[in-house]
Amino acid sequence: MQTVPITVGTILPPTRISPPSVNAERMCWEGQAEKVRGTMTSYSCCLILFLFTWNTAAYGPNQRAQKKGDIILGGLFPIHFGVAAKDQDLKSRPESVECIRYNFRGFRWLQAMIFAIEEINSSPTLLPNMTLGYRIFDTCNTVSKALEATLSFVAQNKIDSLNLDEFCNCSEHIPSTIAVVGATGSGISTAVANLLGLFYIPQVSYASSSRLLSNKNQFKSFLRTIPNDEHQATAMADIIEYFRWNWVGTIAADDDYGRPGIEKFREEAEERDICIDFSELISQYSDEEEIQQVVEVIQNSTARVIVVFSSGPDLEPLIKEIVRRNITGKIWLASEAWASSSLIAMPEFFRVIGSTIGFALKAGQIPGFREFLQKVHPKKSTNNGFAKEFWEETFNCYLPEGSKNSPASTSFHKGHEEGLGAGNGTSAFRPPCTGEENITSVETPYLDYTHLRISYNVYLAVYSIAHALQDIYTCTPGKGLFTNGSCADIKKVEAWQVLKHLRHLNFTNNMGEQVDFDEFGDLVGNYSIINWHLSPEDGSVIFEEVGHYNVYAKKGERLFINENKILWGGFSKEVPFSNCSRDCLPGTRKGIIEGEPTCCFECVDCPDGEYSDETDASACDKCPEDYWSNENHTSCIPKQIEFLAWTEPFGIALTLFAVLGIFLTSFVLGVFTKFRNTPIVKATNRELSYLLLFSLLCCFSSSLFFIGEPQNWTCRLRQPAFGISFVLCISCILVKTNRVLLVFEAKIPTSLHRKWWGLNLQFLLVFLCTFVQIVICVIWLYTAPPSSYRNHELEDEIIFITCHEGSLMALGFLIGYTCLLAAICFFFAFKSRKLPENFNEAKFITFSMLIFFIVWISFIPAYASTYGKFVSAVEVIAILAASFGLLACIFFNKVYIILFKPSRNTIEEVRCSTAAHAFKVAARATLRRSNVSRKRSNSLGGSTGSTPSSSISSKSNHEDPFPLPACTERQRQQQRGCKQKVSFGSGTVTLSLSFEEPQKNAMANRNAKRRNSLEAQNSDDSLMRHRALLPLQINEPLGAEPSFQAASSPETSSQESVVGDNKEEVPSPEAEPSLPSVNSRNFIGTGGGSVTENTVHS
Repeated sequence: MQTVPITVGTILPPTRISPPSVNAERMCWEGQAEKVRGTMTSYSCCLILFLFTWNTAAYGPNQRAQKKGDIILGGLFPIHFGVAAKDQDLKSRPESVECIRYNFRGFRWLQAMIFAIEEINSSPTLLPNMTLGYRIFDTCNTVSKALEATLSFVAQNKIDSLNLDEFCNCSEHIPSTIAVVGATGSGISTAVANLLGLFYIPQVSYASSSRLLSNKNQFKSFLRTIPNDEHQATAMADIIEYFRWNWVGTIAADDDYGRPGIEKFREEAEERDICIDFSELISQYSDEEEIQQVVEVIQNSTARVIVVFSSGPDLEPLIKEIVRRNITGKIWLASEAWASSSLIAMPEFFRVIGSTIGFALKAGQIPGFREFLQKVHPKKSTNNGFAKEFWEETFNCYLPEGSKNSPASTSFHKGHEEGLGAGNGTSAFRPPCTGEENITSVETPYLDYTHLRISYNVYLAVYSIAHALQDIYTCTPGKGLFTNGSCADIKKVEAWQVLKHLRHLNFTNNMGEQVDFDEFGDLVGNYSIINWHLSPEDGSVIFEEVGHYNVYAKKGERLFINENKILWGGFSKEVPFSNCSRDCLPGTRKGIIEGEPTCCFECVDCPDGEYSDETDASACDKCPEDYWSNENHTSCIPKQIEFLAWTEPFGIALTLFAVLGIFLTSFVLGVFTKFRNTPIVKATNRELSYLLLFSLLCCFSSSLFFIGEPQNWTCRLRQPAFGISFVLCISCILVKTNRVLLVFEAKIPTSLHRKWWGLNLQFLLVFLCTFVQIVICVIWLYTAPPSSYRNHELEDEIIFITCHEGSLMALGFLIGYTCLLAAICFFFAFKSRKLPENFNEAKFITFSMLIFFIVWISFIPAYASTYGKFVSAVEVIAILAASFGLLACIFFNKVYIILFKPSRNTIEEVRCSTAAHAFKVAARATLRRSNVSRKRSNSLGGSTGSTPSSSISSKSNHEDPFPLPACTERQRQQQRGCKQKVSFGSGTVTLSLSFEEPQKNAMANRNAKRRNSLEAQNSDDSLMRHRALLPLQINEPLGAEPSFQAASSPETSSQESVVGDNKEEVPSPEAEPSLPSVNSRNFIGTGGGSVTENTVHS
């Protein structure tokens, strides 16, 4: 033994050394004596080398296959199926467990790696002038042995990373392992990958298919040449669905291969309505009681199909117990790991598992491999320490102890004498081997090269690493995969550099197929589907290919099975039944029974809208969107399509009303255009009236978009067209109403008033109001545009083609904004209802807005409660009703006057009516002032004189000495004047108005002075306001100044303008157009007395 005192953080030189018989260590100590510098580092070198040699001491020459080379590849293969169970009580130093049960297939896989390396070394094009070596270990199909071998790879790499060559000149030094081929089982590869991933040593597995290994966050350096189990589990579910089975059991190995695989199968089975009767876990290390329990579950289950995700060694104990109990009639669905296992595919097991359908990897071709397998011999295979045991197991003999490999042989036979059992030996004592045995005379799985599947994966894994090294060898600086396009040095290549090139690998194999690893380090491959047959020649189990599974094909087209080649139980062609319930007839489906699994069902009639045209339908198929099920639910018939059509009576009626509205609006527009210079047309703001009629035309026209089959373009056009048209209409009415109100409530207009009351501003206001609606529509069409929608949900047998509005909120904003403008318009119209009679248009606007609100308030519940084509009909009716209401209330009375009452369509009638309104206001103010003056004179005892300017005569109500009739056409023709009666409570004032042409000279108005008292100013303001704005009501130019005079003496005929309480001279109107003026004014009232007052002087 070697004693090495160690303190924390310091390695001291040994005080006493008993070196083991290891040449490498002895040379290291001699090298240490020759080198003085770096004493502490040299001690560390020797200690690490010693620990490494101690760690690998258990792996003697007979327990590894090793060959030197410039670059070393590691290998992990299951040369044995397991290890002997020992009770480690730790009363003495634990001994390494013994590997038992020889695996001929594992040795063939090892030979495939050696063959590939030798083929590469002899290739003149692949890695020329470079030699590949190997170090291959036996994992014994256990994690512990695999990790023990992996530690030797890692330890050697760590020694090389210390760069101790200058301290230790060891001739037996082995280069680092730059890549590892293996291992077999997914559970073993998981453990190995966790360790190798710490040092970024690439691991290329040939048989580990667990989908967990695709996780690159956990397994950074793991790659594989076998497809993962993701597709295999899906293929199993597809096979069960293909044979219409729905009642199965599952068995899985309790490791990282079985558990994820069966979990994926459960997910796929659930999607296909496949029920799982039982689910059990097994292991080759399970005790007999656990095996008995699993067998009891299988025997008592009514499920005939059993899905098994396991390896051969894990499944073998269970199959043996099933064979012992003679449980037959089961169909076994095998995963790739045991579908062709020599442990299970044995003739004595065939009566139990003869109905096996399994998956196998796609077979490959390795030229010259058959001859290489036959050349194996213990004396010739000097680099293969496993050849001796292979020879002994093949011929059931032992090599004499005098041979080179005697120590291992002694240890091996010692294990047999202890009853551990091995391979094919049936006796603890074997005859000696002669060395002349013919390997082809014995049938073993080793020479079963008819379907090279795993062996070809090993071959492909070695070539993948070789091509990665070739990429490094031929790398051009500046085009490499490393920083700044640099390349790795092939002579000093490191494992992580090889891993980088493996991830970007792309080459063509010997079969002409492209090989490249995906982002998960996997190769996507296809599966062959095999069925176990019994050979009629020798009674052995053969694997007949009955189909394939193409993972590249579309879903539903991946599986192909030739049922004519399948033999169930070895002889039957009839597909076994593995369902919980009997088949259901067409027109019915399988219904779930409460308390039972979903696959135990009863037959239920298909609901309306669904059908089944096959027997035992797991679910009824829904009819296409445009079809409905027939009475028996065995087929589908076309649905009836409905929308608001042009040809149906309702659509025709709405169309006629819309056309009528367009005609009437056009007629009114024509009348207004023809009589555009008449006072009635001018008084209604001619330009805005034209725009209002145009908007009504748009309103009537927009209703036609709601009729006919909805298309995407009509759906996107109809609501914006309706909304914008109505907003344009309401905006015109709002501006008209607001202008009239401002005109009659404003004081004497200034230039600022005229600017704000101008035509341009009116159109600007209309545009702004309409622009807001346009913005709403644009946002709506951009964010959630309406579209044509075939509604199948309202009624089962009818398809309603309607418009999906996209956003109900946007539709609410559109209608809400329209109603808001209508409410404002209604407010102004109601406020101006007492304007002069020729402006009683406000009353009609009020009525039209009332109709508008009634229509659209009624529209909301009607729209919400209807469906289908009636939704469009309701909106069309609302549009037409509102449009007719606006047209009738605003324009019909004017058209009536223009066409049938032309006598009322004169300027005198319009002015008379307007002036009457002005005098009503003035008369009220004058009467109030008269009453105040009378009271004041009575209190002072005096009397109030009257001026000759004007007078108001009050007489008793029963006397009427001056009966003045209303204006008539004859009077207008004679004197262009009129009389109006104004009632004030119990009194009546008759206004006599006469008009004359305006006079151009107005110079006398410049120096007018105020002659009225403070009380008269208020009434004067009202009178002057209406006199000044009279031309605006008949659409006279805004620049014109009116001349509105009362009958007065020359001394009191001057005019003045008053704004607020301040005096302001009015500019000379010489340059302005002359307007008519009132030249006489008489107030004749009926009452108890006569009152004469000074009136407003203009």
